Amino acid sequence: MPETGALAAKPPEQWQLQPRGSLRRLLIGLLVIALLLFSARRTEIDRMLLLSAEAAGSALGIGGPSQVADGVRRVSSSLWPPQLSERREVARIEGFDRKHLPLGSHLEQEQSLTRSLDPTTLQVQTQVVAREVLVQPLGYLWRVAGLMFETVEMALWGTLVALLMAFPLAYFGARDYAPHPLLHTLARGTSSLLRSIPDLVSALFLVLAFGFGPIAGVLALGAHSAGFLGKFFAESIENAERAPQDALRAAGARDLQVLRYAVWPAVLPSVIGQVQYILERNVRTATVIGIVGAGGIGQELKGRFEMFDFGHVATLLLAIFASVVLLEHLAGRLRARFI
Repeated sequence: MPETGALAAKPPEQWQLQPRGSLRRLLIGLLVIALLLFSARRTEIDRMLLLSAEAAGSALGIGGPSQVADGVRRVSSSLWPPQLSERREVARIEGFDRKHLPLGSHLEQEQSLTRSLDPTTLQVQTQVVAREVLVQPLGYLWRVAGLMFETVEMALWGTLVALLMAFPLAYFGARDYAPHPLLHTLARGTSSLLRSIPDLVSALFLVLAFGFGPIAGVLALGAHSAGFLGKFFAESIENAERAPQDALRAAGARDLQVLRYAVWPAVLPSVIGQVQYILERNVRTATVIGIVGAGGIGQELKGRFEMFDFGHVATLLLAIFASVVLLEHLAGRLRARFI
């Protein structure tokens, strides 16, 4: 404003525009570019760009062979078709009752070649071995559905644990509502600490404490998510409109009453959106922390990857994708209903 008034007081022929650039800014820009180039070299960004260009040229038929394109084609062909059925040897099924087979399943006889060493002649012999297997056309799909349901349960309970922890962190972390500055600093510091510890790392320690299973997964998801929600809620409270709060305080309302009748209706849309994001994130993260034994579909995904059963991996990935899309749809409808 003062610069505009100074220009208006002078005739147009005396107006001068200050140059935006300067030697200092130029040097800072060159330093930033140099650091980015150095970092790109350390993280092999140049190699990534080169390999990606080779893959694009190979896909368009204008270049030579590409290891990236060959790897993508090999993995893509291995992922299709997804594995839906399950075959189990009857002799390995504990308590098998052939009179009461699972719904839709049937028994088959199959033969396989086995090699063994003859202790007399010390020569390898090949034998044909017959075995009876139980075939369930949708057996693996149902198994994946059960594991995915457990994963979603972990995400839901982890989000609930996070909410229980986040509300007091948000109350004491909001500058205008913390009873004492020390409590405000402590609440903000706790939220930062919970966010800084990766949920996979906390799951490792919780597995040691509680053993293998979903308990470790729920607590790991809850603690990590509470750090985010505590920060989000506290900032929403601080950014809420001041006029309704001041009016209620002038009428003699206490802090909790102000939060209930002035702040909560204003921040509800953002709170629902933040919880929706955390829930979707927890579903995705729950599939990862299961790798360390924290329950859910992660252990199955890790095992199938290690055995190169990419048909099973495709089924697992499709189940994860379908669950995330379904949860997003349900959360969107819930948000539209309350807003």
